[in-house]
Amino acid sequence: MRWLDVRRHSLTKKGAMRGRGSHLSADGIALARFIGSGVGPYERVVTSSSPRAVETAVAMGFAVDDTMEMPSGYVSEEIPRHAQWDWIEPYRQIADIIRKGRTAAAVAETHRAIWAETVDGVAEGGSALLVGHGGAIELALVACLPDAPHDTWGTPFAHCDGVRLGFTDGHFVSVEFHRVRQSPPRPN
Repeated sequence: MRWLDVRRHSLTKKGAMRGRGSHLSADGIALARFIGSGVGPYERVVTSSSPRAVETAVAMGFAVDDTMEMPSGYVSEEIPRHAQWDWIEPYRQIADIIRKGRTAAAVAETHRAIWAETVDGVAEGGSALLVGHGGAIELALVACLPDAPHDTWGTPFAHCDGVRLGFTDGHFVSVEFHRVRQSPPRPN
């Protein structure tokens, strides 16, 4: 079995300080450091090409091996921006949307393939880390485990929330959720 840990990027700067690519805030760096202190090691680390994803992996304490263009999970007319936060059973609703086989299904498959390629590049028993974005992670997760009990998966991914997926024989076979429930230590 190989393992893939997937995390949503950490907290970003807001307002005029946000900047291009939404760089991490001081609180975001502290949160990523806190999360990073309890995970790893990783044989391979892949992030989206967005600065906030790269900065999250680095703040977690891991060098980035590769960045990839990852399409947004927000697909007009299928999944409006941040709509998953208003849905009672977001993963079940995403599964229903993916089954329709339109644009969201193609985006989900693109992410699933990136995730599989990332974890397939590690040795048996090894682990990889992928840092991505809310909206897309939820789509990819459903695509990785299409027959799972999606109605039991809870809320969408908050900053630094994650999952650990088991991968064997070219398929994802298990999922364990890791929700951020504890506040990180405040930076000095």
